[in-house]
Amino acid sequence: MLTLCGSPISNYYNKVKLALLEKGVPFTEEYAATHSSDEAVLGASPLGKIPFVRTAQGGLCESQAILDYIEATWPQPALLPADAFAAAKVRELTTFIDWHLEIVARQLYGATFFGAAPLSEGNLARIRQQLENNIAGFKRLAKFSPYVAGDTFTQADCAAFASLPLVGMASKAAFGEDLLLAGGVDYKAYIKLVSERPSAQKVVADRKAAQVKA
Repeated sequence: MLTLCGSPISNYYNKVKLALLEKGVPFTEEYAATHSSDEAVLGASPLGKIPFVRTAQGGLCESQAILDYIEATWPQPALLPADAFAAAKVRELTTFIDWHLEIVARQLYGATFFGAAPLSEGNLARIRQQLENNIAGFKRLAKFSPYVAGDTFTQADCAAFASLPLVGMASKAAFGEDLLLAGGVDYKAYIKLVSERPSAQKVVADRKAAQVKA
């Protein structure tokens, strides 16, 4: 039995959880705080980051490594195309979402979501420029026809559903406009479409319940 460790509030946790639910993989959930110094956590996630999983073979961290492990262990239903190039394009999109959109927008979260000190005008300008450039690049790759990589739900959708709304909300709070929408990435209908999937409904319900407890 696989154990998913972290918090339902985490978008990267939910990226993994969505993949597990889509594939019908049996798993349990275990709460773990981010940046934990607990040795039991560090044994599976050396930087104390979430999410991580506990498997019969040992611990594994980093959301994309976990998704690739899940795909190899439970190949059906597939979340990557069988064609090597098409699969690489899905991974390319996932990298753009995780590293070129969400991680950049994450610099805004402290001030916009958690009451941290406001960022300087210089930092805000730098982050905005980087986001605008990266969103333009993402727009060139994303298909939304109807899923982010094409006509099939893939790993890229696990990342997009978990992270695109955060990028939009954080940029709107920081800059007064949703930079995804301003950049021509009309993701709202896409999020609504994915929200109709039972797996996404479970992820959202559990996230909202966790937020109420927090």
